[in-house]
Amino acid sequence: MLDHLAYTSPEPKVIAGAKDDWELVIGMEIHAQVATNAKLFSGASTLFGSEPNSNVAFVDAAMPGMLPVINEYCVEQAVRTGLGLNAQINLFSAFDRKNYFYPDLPQGYQISQLYHPIVGEGEILVDMGPGVARLVRVERIHLEQDAGKSIHDMDPNMSFVDLNRTGVALMEIVSRPDIRGPEEAAAYVVKLRQILRYLGTCDGNMQNGNLRADVNVSVCKRGQYEKFRETGDFKHLGTRCEIKNMNSMRFIQLAIDYEARRQIAIIEDGGEVKQETRLYDADKNETRSMRSKEEAHDYRYFPCPDLLPLEIEQAWVDDIAAKMPELPDAKKIRFVKEFGLSEYDANVLTAEAENAAFFEKVAEGNDGKIAANWVINELFGRLKKDDKGINESPVSPQQLGQIVALIKSGDISGKIAKDLFEIVYTEGGDPAQIVVERGMKQVTDLGAIEAQVDEIIAANPEQVEKAKQNPKLAGWFTGQVLKASGGKANPAAVNEIVAKKLGF
Repeated sequence: MLDHLAYTSPEPKVIAGAKDDWELVIGMEIHAQVATNAKLFSGASTLFGSEPNSNVAFVDAAMPGMLPVINEYCVEQAVRTGLGLNAQINLFSAFDRKNYFYPDLPQGYQISQLYHPIVGEGEILVDMGPGVARLVRVERIHLEQDAGKSIHDMDPNMSFVDLNRTGVALMEIVSRPDIRGPEEAAAYVVKLRQILRYLGTCDGNMQNGNLRADVNVSVCKRGQYEKFRETGDFKHLGTRCEIKNMNSMRFIQLAIDYEARRQIAIIEDGGEVKQETRLYDADKNETRSMRSKEEAHDYRYFPCPDLLPLEIEQAWVDDIAAKMPELPDAKKIRFVKEFGLSEYDANVLTAEAENAAFFEKVAEGNDGKIAANWVINELFGRLKKDDKGINESPVSPQQLGQIVALIKSGDISGKIAKDLFEIVYTEGGDPAQIVVERGMKQVTDLGAIEAQVDEIIAANPEQVEKAKQNPKLAGWFTGQVLKASGGKANPAAVNEIVAKKLGF
């Protein structure tokens, strides 16, 4: 998978302890809410922000006699996600009951997939910068239902429960312990979120809790990780601690760094790291113990008696695969080859599917490099300043494409193009028509340009002598001519005539 671009792998993050150097080992469990209008086992709405307890079916509330019915579209979305991660799709999968008491999980157990997940092993290429990437293996993806939400700050004496999220479909995407530093962990989440959004299987909204990360952190001495990769024996790695429910790239990095240093201090002081679940306190920038880490037997898993195993046909999987969209890595490679873009520019343009689609419309029939420059620098810059998304752009891709075409044809200069862009952005209109109506067309008449050059040279004999002694100062004359022409003179023609007149 690394052959399509000349990628190298980054060096692992090394943290210096008081006695030894330590390496980080990180695995992640991403809970991604399936993009669907109905819950996993009921027809209740998944709309965010509804009135508390308004999106609750009888089965979500665990009313007696209610039986779950699988939402086929959630299964399809999980398969689509697996295909997007180059993963094995399991034609046989089954649901299990994970038993534990939560006040916001009325039935007292969660329906999940432990023994037979819907998706098996896959991989994600995590971008760490131009020419640098890490290949992270995915162990599995399984479907499960979400719990509700307990609210503790509405009354000093009582807690409230909102069951709207209860039963919402989640995909738990479990990585191998292949991530080697805080920056890689954040980049992994960014890349996974990007893929999910391209696929349309999760909207990736971390603020609403639609994408959450559990981060498993351990440390080992230099060289031990390579022994683990060779043997698969976890004895070469340190005891891991899990940091729950992270929903910020920045906090993920801070939490990992703190937790790693905490573990190193314990080990070097002669203590032992306890396997446990921890929470990250952003205000104090520290992790704190939540509970001891449960193992599978603590949850008393057993096959869910209310749901038959899922047996899907390969033809159905093939049909989903045939309708897959072009994914970020493939799109980036195509942009580099088709439009001659740098890997950096291709990365920026493919970060979001909407941005990539906008660029392709601008570049259609145009110079790809000029189109990329205007989309990235002018449009994205202005949208960021105005706090707008690409879907709110006052300039359509067709309008920006016309501006790029006018630049390429020589009808307008870069300076005029910026003035034109501002007019279109604030007032709208047809760019070509605006150029004609407002007299913005670039002057390409060599005779007219030469006359202006002669006039500037004649009026500035001292500057002429300086330029002859230092040819770099010739740019002053070009600037004066462009200024005198209101930016309409062709800069290349001005440069050529100035050089000729000054004898360069």
